[in-house]
Amino acid sequence: MKKIIFDCDNTFGVRNCDVDDGLALLYLLGDPDAQLCGITTTYGNSRLDVVYETTREMIRDLGRADIPVKRGAASKSERASEAAVYLAEMAAKYPGEISVLATGSLTNMEGAYETDSQFFANIKEIVLMGGITKPLIFEKKQMDELNFSCDPEASCRVLTEGRNVSVITGNNCLKVLFTKEEYRRRLFAGSSPTGAYIREKTDDWFHYNEEDYGIKGFYNWDVTAAVYLMHPELFHDCWRNFTVRAADLQTGLLREDRQGRSSLNLPEIMEEETFKENIYSTWMRVPMERRNKSEI
Repeated sequence: MKKIIFDCDNTFGVRNCDVDDGLALLYLLGDPDAQLCGITTTYGNSRLDVVYETTREMIRDLGRADIPVKRGAASKSERASEAAVYLAEMAAKYPGEISVLATGSLTNMEGAYETDSQFFANIKEIVLMGGITKPLIFEKKQMDELNFSCDPEASCRVLTEGRNVSVITGNNCLKVLFTKEEYRRRLFAGSSPTGAYIREKTDDWFHYNEEDYGIKGFYNWDVTAAVYLMHPELFHDCWRNFTVRAADLQTGLLREDRQGRSSLNLPEIMEEETFKENIYSTWMRVPMERRNKSEI
């Protein structure tokens, strides 16, 4: 069983905000081999207060008030936070055992390093969702990178000081699209309360993606990172050398360089249907009480 801290900018169900942090959280709760020790919140998809309250509400919805939710950085100029201290203390308490899944800005991990310079040495592995190796082009427009670019200096620190770092890039996530028709067929057809909960929180996001980007569905960016953390056998590992500079990370760019000093793993999904089936089946294992229609 993996001890995990989930560092995220969760806006599950917030209008016009990404839903995949919440779906990644559901995935971790549905995997029997994941021990979610705590959740640290950060800015990114929205303001910190929105992320923090959304995450606390989601944990209550799922009946998991036992999982601590820590308030993190509100901006890249704010290094010290409850989340940073929690990350540093947990890493020191369980050296070589903690896996960090980070799907938002990386300011909290910079804060953890400033709290304890041994933070990265104490962490078992880091899985990140973020970064691009080339522009993200959709049907209607180009999408900006929204994670590493939030705090380029912190991202640079994690990518250069972190050990056993795997990066799920935006480019690699584009290989698998989740359509609304597929969601309906696999999650909404039955009477599962978990399926109903996911539908309630994601319906608006399908509409947003079609209107703004011309995509008939959405990409599960953060869920892909969670799947890699728990089931790396569903991916090809692709270790490469990079020259990592804060200037490049202002746009989230990862610059491959054979002479680069940072060795990073950029995993690629092997088989789309097996990957999707793993996600859907894991979501449906999340225990949740049936909700009244008036609540949905």
